[in-house]
Amino acid sequence: MSQRLKGKVAFCTASGAGIGRATAIAFAREGAHVIASDINEALLAGLEKEGIAKTMKVDALSNASVAEAAKAVGGVDILFNAAGFVHHGAALDCTEKEWDFAFDLNVKSMHRTITSFLPGMLGKGGGSIVNIASAVALKPAVNRYVYTATKAAVVGLTKAVALDYIAKGVRCNCICPGTVQSPSLDDRIKALGQQVGGEEKARRMFIERQPMGRLGTAEEIAAMAVYLASDDAKFTTGQCMVVDGGFTL
Repeated sequence: MSQRLKGKVAFCTASGAGIGRATAIAFAREGAHVIASDINEALLAGLEKEGIAKTMKVDALSNASVAEAAKAVGGVDILFNAAGFVHHGAALDCTEKEWDFAFDLNVKSMHRTITSFLPGMLGKGGGSIVNIASAVALKPAVNRYVYTATKAAVVGLTKAVALDYIAKGVRCNCICPGTVQSPSLDDRIKALGQQVGGEEKARRMFIERQPMGRLGTAEEIAAMAVYLASDDAKFTTGQCMVVDGGFTL
């Protein structure tokens, strides 16, 4: 590794699995002092062996939990927001409770971490915030009604933060992944398989959405996160970096 993040402190959410875990590990391999968090503490097991400096249980849905984490961690150079949930269904399939939960986890969790960690970041003279959005924010997919709405909101949030703090040394960008292999995707494939006649058919349906003919990997998304977190991207802010296997074409 090129140690592009050497000397930087990074706080990461949803580090227990998928893109969140792969990114925390990638940051550590690039030299960052990484604090990896998740609501499920058990999922964080083994991360110290991957070079993660510290793991901690943090509930991204709780103002108090996030604020306590920020106080304990102190100033960071990198904030990586990956907490999220994919709701399946169209408008008439989405209850008010499901709508509120999706926005709370997918969008407000980022508001919580940004408002909690930004003061410390500003105190250090700047830093990089990287948010996970989705390719569906740019090109909606079928039965992704509230998920699309939340990820479009993440794009707007990202650009607003970038603009407001551009003169204070803080960059804020988001990544828009296509369909990525993860435990979360496996759960969605299992659920869809019950509707379409088997998990194999359901998996093919997800794969066929990417013109490249394959699913993305969490490590491929993590590679983009490393770039955005590093000084290689110091002239880049307010951008949506699409890593989608051609989904939005």
